[in-house]
Amino acid sequence: MLRALLLTLSVVAIAHAELCKPDAQNAFKVRISIKTALGDNAYAWDANEEYLFKAMVAFAMRRYSSKSSTQISNVLLCNVTDRVSFWFVVTDSSKNATTVPGSEVEAAIRMNRNRINNAFLLSDKTLQFLKITSTLSPPVEPSTPVWLIVFGVVLCLIVAGIVFLIVSGIQKHKKKNKESTERENLEEKVEVTLENGIPCEALDLKPGHINGVFAADDERFTSL
Repeated sequence: MLRALLLTLSVVAIAHAELCKPDAQNAFKVRISIKTALGDNAYAWDANEEYLFKAMVAFAMRRYSSKSSTQISNVLLCNVTDRVSFWFVVTDSSKNATTVPGSEVEAAIRMNRNRINNAFLLSDKTLQFLKITSTLSPPVEPSTPVWLIVFGVVLCLIVAGIVFLIVSGIQKHKKKNKESTERENLEEKVEVTLENGIPCEALDLKPGHINGVFAADDERFTSL
């Protein structure tokens, strides 16, 4: 019995080795740069991290497909290096000797890329799936609708235009009044009278002022 169990395990191990190897069908290579991403806070890549990676891939597969049969044991890792690179495949739970098509694995990874990155405190640049293109983060939607922002800007421009017109009108009215007042003052100062068609200044007829014309006549006709 024990011999049969060991033989079965050996066959399974050989089958897994055939499924997971560099450039195998439906296999993907992963390269991780923990030191580059975290510097002095970098953690060591060990069996626990490998288990977490398998769990995240199994989670991605279960979340992507309607089937929930993918287990951690269905994710196989091979050719793990000290510089933290390895290959992995996902086996079909119903047919353990075959792998899930690469297109399905790629779609599942792309769909859950942010969750996988966050689990390892990494990004698309430091957790690289070499055959899977990087995904862009979903665009951040502003809390205020765009149409409301545009409406606010247009309304501000209209209000600014109305205020400008009002202020300009007031300034023009004040300037016009000032010019009219200055003109009236100037006319009062330069007031002249016309006598016999010849302009002359108004006579200063203050009390005690003697007209020079009559004074000359008085001297001419004054008796001895």
